Amino acid sequence: KQVFAVTRARGPAWEDSKPLEGQAEWSDHAAFMDAMEAEGFVVLGGPLEGMREALLIFRAASADEINARLAEDPWTKRELLRTTRIAPWTLRLGSLP
Repeated sequence: KQVFAVTRARGPAWEDSKPLEGQAEWSDHAAFMDAMEAEGFVVLGGPLEGMREALLIFRAASADEINARLAEDPWTKRELLRTTRIAPWTLRLGSLP
């Protein structure tokens, strides 16, 4: 499997007046992401401070696999998040679990 860097941005359904945990279906989204992390599909992830994007690091066979899995995220379905970029990443310094 290859390592990918993925950015996701807030979609049109995001409510700026609410915190992350106050968005619609927060617990379903969190459970979805936790499950992908538990299986090792998502290695790292979280919102970028002061930005409207999140950065995720995946171990996957392809970008298509990532897109297919993220399509099942409750926040993708509700248009709270959308994937903006998936790029193969060559890690040269440090290591991932």
